[in-house]
Amino acid sequence: MAKILIIDDDEWFCSVLTEAMAVDGHEIQCAHAIEEGLRLAASDAFDVVFLDVVLPDGNGLDHISEIRAVSSEPEIIILTGSGTPDGAELAIESGAWDYIQKPFPISVIKLHLMRALLYRAERRTRKPAKALKIDAIIGNSSRMKDAYDLLSEATSTDVNVLVTGETGTGKELFAKAIHDNSPRAGKSFVVVDCAALQGTLIESILFGHEKGAFTGAVQGRVGLIKQADGGTLFLDEIAELPLSLQKVFLRVLQERRFRPLGGQREVESNFRLIAATNRDLESMVRSGQFREDLLYRLRAHTIVLPPLRDHREDIVPIAVHHAEKICKRSGLDAKTFSPDFIEALLSYHWPGNVRELVNAIERAVAAASSASTLFRKHLPREIRVDLVRASTGDRSSISTNTEILPSGHPPTLKELRASVYAKAENEYLTDLLKMTAGNFEQACRISDLSQPRLYELLRKYKISTKV
Repeated sequence: MAKILIIDDDEWFCSVLTEAMAVDGHEIQCAHAIEEGLRLAASDAFDVVFLDVVLPDGNGLDHISEIRAVSSEPEIIILTGSGTPDGAELAIESGAWDYIQKPFPISVIKLHLMRALLYRAERRTRKPAKALKIDAIIGNSSRMKDAYDLLSEATSTDVNVLVTGETGTGKELFAKAIHDNSPRAGKSFVVVDCAALQGTLIESILFGHEKGAFTGAVQGRVGLIKQADGGTLFLDEIAELPLSLQKVFLRVLQERRFRPLGGQREVESNFRLIAATNRDLESMVRSGQFREDLLYRLRAHTIVLPPLRDHREDIVPIAVHHAEKICKRSGLDAKTFSPDFIEALLSYHWPGNVRELVNAIERAVAAASSASTLFRKHLPREIRVDLVRASTGDRSSISTNTEILPSGHPPTLKELRASVYAKAENEYLTDLLKMTAGNFEQACRISDLSQPRLYELLRKYKISTKV
């Protein structure tokens, strides 16, 4: 039988659910707040966690990743009396098994529990996944582990893959890792930057051309699609592919055949397609900027890479890894990180994600030169300015926290970090809505947030959508 944790502040509901599931022999524990639930989840090996959304000390959706990160990696079923489509989307994207709105018959919850347990049992008996070659990708958080699982699935098939995520999250690294761990490893990995495909020579670049096909074609050229024959074709920034070319490429994708410019016959290319984008392709389909049939072809398998702010526990390991690489490449002794340097890394919001973090480490190492320790002072000026601006006014709140702590001690680094980050995020969202005059489409474009995530954050900080 299973071990089940219920995190819900409704004691009557907890007792009813406990009684119903205990009849089937399950072992149940209850918590009535997030903090208590997190403590219990970490202290025992639960199979399933039933999690409420609105709790006295926080929003359950904000803690899905923390619960899934405990050693037993429980399945999470959201139970809520205040469900929304945006909340449901956020829950599934965060790794929840399902999202159920109260009230519901006990038979429904038992059915969902049975399915979750069957899935969990099958996962345990599944053959161990082969070891992935992902030396270039750093991160051991639950969000990254989810991405690795999807990467592993992609290597065992030859279907098209769509990798999505904000700028700087490592989409090309994941695409290369899929190629390197697939049967096509060792063959060509051809990168096509769709944003650079401009002008009249687009089709020549992709499909190649015969000698004399156009003015200046003094000799034939093999296109990028043919160069990927037997290997992988990676279309970076697929959203930038001109609409006129999308229909042409759709046929290539279906048939794996095309005609070079000036050619008399079609040629074949047995390529595996991986595409990447930082844009919302579904929104582009609705606005007529992207072909719906092409989108369906692209996303046979989808990997969504999390922004760095959603797996902050990976920030320091990533920074350490790249600092070591940079020092070795530059012939410098290894650098250590001072406490204030680490605090700065963890407090900053990293809008440019891993790419921005690596760039900051490179600049910090250069600024430190022969010094053995990296300090906050070594970080780029714009990051330090951002941190100072975000912390302005925080001193009074820190002082207040100090006074109310029973120990009389200052807040922990984690508490301080959460306070600074929450304040900065709150101010950013408020300014964003003012700047865009409440235009959510524009706000999402500027912030690189999906509409569901933006709505969820506005609810979290109780920010009015009326500007």
